Order: sequence, then structure tokens, then C-alpha cells
Amino acid sequence: MAKPELSARTVLEPLSFFNLSDHSRAQVTSLAIYTVSDSQCLIYIGTQFGALFLFSVNPGNPNDETRSDRSNSPSVLQNISLLRKVVVGNSSVESIQVFGDIGKLLVLLGGFLFTVDSLLLQPVKRLSFLRGISVITRRLRSSESECSNLSALSNSSEYTSTSQRFLQKLGSGIRANGLKMKETVQQRVDNHVFSVVIGKRLVLIELVLINRVGKSDQDIDDGSFVILKEIQCIDGVMAMVWLNDSIIVSTVNGYSLFSCVTGQSGVIFSLPDGSGLPRLKLLCKEWNLLLLVDNVGIIANAHGQPVGGSLVFHSKPDSIGEISSYVVVARDGKLELYHKKTGTCIQMVTFGGEGVGGPCVVADEEDRTGNLVVVATPTKVVCFRKLPSEEQIKDLLRKKNFKEAISLVEELESEGELSKDMLSFVHAQVGFLLLFDLHFEEAVNHFLQSEAMQPSEVFPFIMRDPNRWSLLVPRNRYWGLHPPPAPLEDVVDDGLLAIQRAIFLRKAGVETVVDDAFLLNPPSRDNLLESAIKSITRYLEVSREKELTPSVKEGVDTLLMYLYRALNNVYNMEKLASSANSCVVEELETLLDDSGHLRTLAFLYASKGMSSKALGIWRVLARHYSSGLWKDPVMESGPQDGGTNIVSGKETAAAEASKLLEESSDPGLVLQHLGWVADINQVFAVQVLTSEKRVNQLPPDEVIAAIDPKKVEIFQRYLQWLIEDQESYDSQFHTLYALSLAKSAIEAFQSEIASQNLDPGRTEETNISDHRTSLIFQSPVRERLQIFLEASDLYDPEEVLDLIEGSELWSEKAILYKKLGQEALVLQILALLLDMYLDPQDGKEPMFKAAVRLLHNHGESLDPLQVLERLSPDMPLQLASETILRMLRARLHHYRQGRIVHNLSRALDTDASLAILEEKSRHVQINDESLCDSCHARLGTKLFAMYPDDTVVCYKCFRRQGESTSVTGRNFKQDVLVKPGWLVTR
Repeated sequence: MAKPELSARTVLEPLSFFNLSDHSRAQVTSLAIYTVSDSQCLIYIGTQFGALFLFSVNPGNPNDETRSDRSNSPSVLQNISLLRKVVVGNSSVESIQVFGDIGKLLVLLGGFLFTVDSLLLQPVKRLSFLRGISVITRRLRSSESECSNLSALSNSSEYTSTSQRFLQKLGSGIRANGLKMKETVQQRVDNHVFSVVIGKRLVLIELVLINRVGKSDQDIDDGSFVILKEIQCIDGVMAMVWLNDSIIVSTVNGYSLFSCVTGQSGVIFSLPDGSGLPRLKLLCKEWNLLLLVDNVGIIANAHGQPVGGSLVFHSKPDSIGEISSYVVVARDGKLELYHKKTGTCIQMVTFGGEGVGGPCVVADEEDRTGNLVVVATPTKVVCFRKLPSEEQIKDLLRKKNFKEAISLVEELESEGELSKDMLSFVHAQVGFLLLFDLHFEEAVNHFLQSEAMQPSEVFPFIMRDPNRWSLLVPRNRYWGLHPPPAPLEDVVDDGLLAIQRAIFLRKAGVETVVDDAFLLNPPSRDNLLESAIKSITRYLEVSREKELTPSVKEGVDTLLMYLYRALNNVYNMEKLASSANSCVVEELETLLDDSGHLRTLAFLYASKGMSSKALGIWRVLARHYSSGLWKDPVMESGPQDGGTNIVSGKETAAAEASKLLEESSDPGLVLQHLGWVADINQVFAVQVLTSEKRVNQLPPDEVIAAIDPKKVEIFQRYLQWLIEDQESYDSQFHTLYALSLAKSAIEAFQSEIASQNLDPGRTEETNISDHRTSLIFQSPVRERLQIFLEASDLYDPEEVLDLIEGSELWSEKAILYKKLGQEALVLQILALLLDMYLDPQDGKEPMFKAAVRLLHNHGESLDPLQVLERLSPDMPLQLASETILRMLRARLHHYRQGRIVHNLSRALDTDASLAILEEKSRHVQINDESLCDSCHARLGTKLFAMYPDDTVVCYKCFRRQGESTSVTGRNFKQDVLVKPGWLVTR
């Protein structure tokens, strides 16, 4: 079978030591302890020749300076004292049962049971009615709900005869010492119950306390013993445990279970031949049992069912104890501590020295919270105290066993011995220890698992004190296991010095706690410093997502920028500066300016609302960017599509500046920087002027005055935005826009003519508009001009006409003459144009395509017959057929539309006449009961009037109301009453 693992944890420390050889030559055979208070614990030791010793020990915390190696320094352990000694008999003391709450001991010696007070002050008394006892144990309860009340059961008829026989043996009113007491009261306390094995009988006995009449409940005298029940047992019982209603016994054949209520029994399991003697131990922490054979133990519950894995000890133990989550076994002067869940050997302590000379005995407090265990050899007694959890953790941390320390804390937290806050505390402590050991990545991993650690605790590692955030750093050095915080450069230098020192000591044969990996391959300073900065950066990046106070947020973001700059991580610097952040500008201005990270500084200014300073930097960058190219880090980090994405540095500066200007409502600031942005990219300038992001729009007059006259497209796009998007009805803006478009159209037309003269082959391609577009406009300028001239009625057509009068913009002239109401001139212009296209002079070829376009756009205004007469016989029919058909369809459509409108008008007129006739021919019946809706007088034979809303009034009220306003107050001239006519009904 596999041997258990051995851990390096220290759970038990020696507390007290006593050498029995100075007081008795007899060997220790039994042991029991009882905790009176936090400062006193009583230890009972039974010897080979029937002596009973009483010791007192203080289980309190020993001094830290005397904690180490106590088992080797008995002179230091002086907090144990021998109170007294009594002789019970002349044979070996087999068992000691302590009823500490009532101050009683039961001692098994030579098959008899003896009773004595817990301080050994009264004479020892033997219970003569019980003989031949081989095993004794007292009943322990896990909870009241799990236990039956045996005292109540003993009052039933089934048990009456047994109790009466026993009381008759003692005599009514006879106490255990045989003295008579006339006035007594029996107090039955079911907690004071124990069982003994006599041959094949299992006897359940209760200790009944007796209080003197007139005395308080605390004045307890000796008690009587009442046999509650006898159960048929099995022969050869060697050990016994009574938990709740289950009594488990062990024999050489195996383990059996008896019910103290029903008396029924069952076999838990049998042992094969050749097995060692079975042992039993009650584990009070979980209220389980340890069934032990040889060096293997199985944990079972009160019903004998296994509840955990097996425990494998290094050797067959002499005795077994329990403390907290551990099982204590002793043999050959060694004490071993095993974890109950994992089976790992946690600690091994040698206490007996050479030549122990007999078996060891272990006793515990049989308490779920007990922290004391006593182990005795034949000649001496050693008390061990469980180290406080914090001390165990500290010990592991001092030994650099960080993983085991965390495992211990998690184990203690799951068992409820430590809080979750302590787990966070230890993670932080481990992180600092790892950091000073130069394991920066692992250190930050523990920092991130600590919910209690504050981000400000790492500030001193980044910026030297004193600084803006010095007072935010908690002055908590945890357990003082690591040096005080220092800048990372100092931490790395000190760590490297320690590595060099350790290498020297290792050569001299001295062991050190420095990591072997560092000793075999010493790291470089640069690599360590880079790792440290990256790790602390990672911690601060995660900390940004937490809820922090404003001052701590400022420290986190500002120092994070410091670290990014130290790593020259431009991408993250700009990402942090351009996002919502809590950086302190004053702390970073000089740093970023001196290091040349002006883009980051510009982003930082912008994020803090300091747009003027940010724009100033972008302007400087745009001015100083040479014709060389700048690689955008955003593009570099993104997906590549065949090559490095490279953009112009000037374009980037203008783009970032335009983002700020788009949101600014300050006309002076916007117009100050508009010029240089427009010089680099006119699209950006247009976006700035037409932005909807700003709260208040810029004054149009100031913007128009500030636009460079050479930037015609910016001027036109801004006026277009004012007119179309902002719905401006200012005739000045409309006229300026029309004039600017007209001027551009003339220039474009002249340019087109000039290009045709250079390339005569393009004559056929001449049309009424140029095809040149720009990044700002997606349509040619003449197309935009014609659309605007048609759509707007607010510009001055005469002023525009004066501008284009001498040009060849005949379509535009036609539109303007139409606006001026000169339709005849419009038709003449269209006809002239058509004639020019179809019958050009100077021997030029007809421009059929241009003619078709003219007909397509304005054909509806021309007479189809005249157009057909004008067309040349040489013109391909397929070019003009579709346009001519469109003209004919349009004429037919207009004719039919006119007929429909004419007929609808006649129908409406007829419907109105019919409605008037119906209103005038309506009949109203008046009787003697009819009343005026206004004055409520009886109408009788009076004259009356009726309004369109069917209200009836007398003539007098009608004269007063008038014919257009009824009693309801409705004025029919202002609020016309429409009733469905025959046309609507149909």
C-alpha cells in the first residue's frame, strides 16, 4: 500500500513537558484531559501500578521567542504543574472517563469501576455492584435531535424491574457512599450516561445527581447510578464508542453496531484471519468514527457507513487522538499528524528520545474546538498545542511554501475557521512576498485574487515618495514578512544582490531560500524590470474596472500612463489618453512633452476638455510632419490586407483636430483652426462646418466670411447644408449659393470646351454638364446648379441671369427665364438648343446624344410635332424613339389628367348643390312640448330657426345669435360643418 505524503506544515507545537520518572517508576497506561477554562487544562494520568496523577497546564499562547524547538528544550516548558496524586488500586489503570461538568471521574481498574472527584480531593470510592468490566465509554451526542432520551425510556414498564432491583441493592435514599439522607431530590441528567461491557453483557448506566433540599442547583452531592438497560453483547470486546444512539464495538473478528434504544445489533464488517487488533476512535469534529486495523483507518459515521477515504499511516500506531481536522497517532516516541480528508502526513514530531521502552498513549479534549493534545511515554508527558491558524500560515510563508499556505487558508475557510477576508489578506501577502522574490507575474496573479487589496498599495513601487498619492497608501505591512514597498528599480536591484549573495553562499555549502532557477540561470536586470513593469501594468489595468474613489482612480490612471511610457507602449498610451480617464494632466504634461509623445498629450488634453491645447498640438504636428509617412498604430494592430497600412501624418493630425472642432461651439476656436485643416483635407473642413454634434451651431455670417475664397467647394457645401439641412430661408444665402454654382459651372464649361479643342475626337461627347466630381460632391456642378435653380424660389434670378447671360449655359437660362415668368423665351431657348444640336454649323456632325438628353430633360415643354419636324432624317431612330414616345405619353397623360380634374370638379359642384337643396328642404315637427334650445321657452306657434347642427331656437334668439353661430357656440363660417354627400357615399 502506498505510503502517505509528508508535508512541511507545522500544526502542533510543544507546550509543556513533565518527566514522570522523578515521581514514579510505573509506566503510563491511560490518559485523559479536561479543559476547565482558557487558562487551565487538567491532565489525568493513570499508571501501571494503580496511581492517578493530576496535572494542570495553561493552554494559552506561548511566547513567540520560545516557540521553536520546544521538544528539545524541556527546561523552557515550565507551564505544567503536578497538583496531586492518589492511589486507586494496585493494578494498571485501564481507562479514565471525565465528567468535567459535574466534577466526576470514573476510573476502570482491575475489572472494577471507581469514582472520584475531578480534583482528587475526596477519597476514591469503588462501585462494588459492578464486577468484571472489560471496557467502558461514555455517551457523546452530536445533537439533541440525533439522540433518544434514555432516562425517559427507563421509566417505562420494560425497564422498571431492572431499575428497582438495582435501587433495592443500594437501598432507598442511599447515596453511593452508603450514608443515609432523609430529604433528597433526584435530578436525572441524560448527559451523564455511560456503558460498560461485562462478559457478554452491554450495560447502560446513568449517573443520577442528588441535590440537597434547600440548596442551589450548583450544590451537587454524590450521585446514584441507575442501570438503564442491559443488552446482549458479544464476547471479546476490545474497544467501544457510544455516539448518539449507536454503540460500536470491536473484537478480533471485526466491528459490530448496537442500538441503545432497541438493543438490536449488526455487523459493520468482519476482519480476515491474521489481521491485527482492531481499534476505535471517536472523531468529534465531524462526529464520525475511525475504524483502525494495523496501519489503515476507515472513517465512518454513527451508523457504520463509510463517509470518506482511508487513512494510511507510516506504521501501526500505539494510540490515536484527534485535533481539529487532523488525526494524531503516536508510536516509538514519534507523533504524526494526518489530514483527515487528504490523508497527507502534515507533521512529524519526535518527543520520546532514544529507547522509549513501551507504548505511547495519546489523549485529546473530545471537543470539536479542542486545541490541546497530550502524549505520554512510559516515563514522560508532553503537551502539544495547535498553532493558531495565522501562525501556521506564517510558518509556511516563511518557508516559501506559498501554494501550501493558500491551500491551508482555503481549507480553513471552507471549514469555517477563517473568513473570506483572511483568504484575500493571505493572497495579498503571498503576492508581496513573490514580488520581492522577483516572481512578478505570479505576484500579480495573487494580487488579483485578493478582494481586500487596494490598488494604491502598489503606488510606491511606481513612484517614489513623497508624491501626490503618498497619503492614499495603506500603512499595512501585513505580517511584516516582506520589506517595505520600494520602486521597482530598487526591488530588482536588491533581488539581484540577494541572488549574487546566495550564489556565493551556495558555493560555500550554505543553503539559502533563493529560487534555484535564479541561482542556475541568473536573470538580467532589464528583463526583470520589464517583467515587473508589465505585471504591475496588468494589475492596474484590471483595477481600473473596480469601483474606486476619485483620488485612487487618478493615481491608477496616471501611474498606468507612467508604466506605458516606460515600456514605450504608444498604442496603449494613446488608447488610455483618448478614452475616459482620470489621469492628472499636471503630472503628465512634462513627462509626455519631454519624451516626445505629443500625440498622447493631445489626446489627454482633449479627454479633459482642453480642446485649445489639443488643437495647438495637432497644428504643430501637422506643420512639422514632413512629406514622410507615419504608421498608424491602430492600423498596425489590426488585420493586414496585403501590406502595412500607412497614412499621411498630416492627414492624421487634421482628422484628429476635426473631431474636436466638430464638437466645439466656440466660433473663434473653430474658425482659428479651420484654415489649416482645410489646407490638408477639405472634406474634414466640411465635416467641421456641418457637424451636428455641437450644441450651438456657428454663426453663418462669420463662417462665410472666414472661408477662404479659393476653397469654393467648402463654401458651396456649407451653403448647401444651410439651405437643405438647416432649412434656411435667407434669400442672401440662396443667392450666394446660386451665384457660386453658376460661376463654377461657367468655369467647368469653359474647361470642357478647352479640352475638346485639344481633342477634337471628343466632340460627340459634349453635353450640357461636365462629368467632373470631387470628394465633397458626388454630382457635377451643372447638375447641382440646375437642380437648385429649379427647386429654390428664394434666390434672385435676375442676378444669376446677369452672371450667365454671356455664357453657353442655355438650360440654366431657360430655368431662370421660367422663374421670371418668361415662358416664351424658355421655349425659344429650348428650341434653339435643339436646333443647335441637330443642325450644327461649320460642317460639324449632329450631336444626337446631346439632343436626346435635352428632350429627355425638357421635352415635355415642347410640341412633339415640331420636334418631329426638326429631327434630321439621318438621326438613328433608336436614339430618339424612346424620348419621343416619352413625350407623347406625357402629352396623353396631361390630357387625361385634365379631363379627370374637370370631371371631378363638376361632380363636386353637383354634390354641393344637392347638399344645399337637402338642407333647405328638411322638415321639422314642432309640438306643444317643443322648447327653444337657447331660452328654453315653449315654441308653440312662434317662428323658429334651425341651424346646420340640428339645434332649434325661437326667432328672438335667432336674431340675437345670428345666422352663423348656433346655441352650442359653433361658428359655421370659421368651423365648416361637412356632411357626406352622394359622391363621398358612393
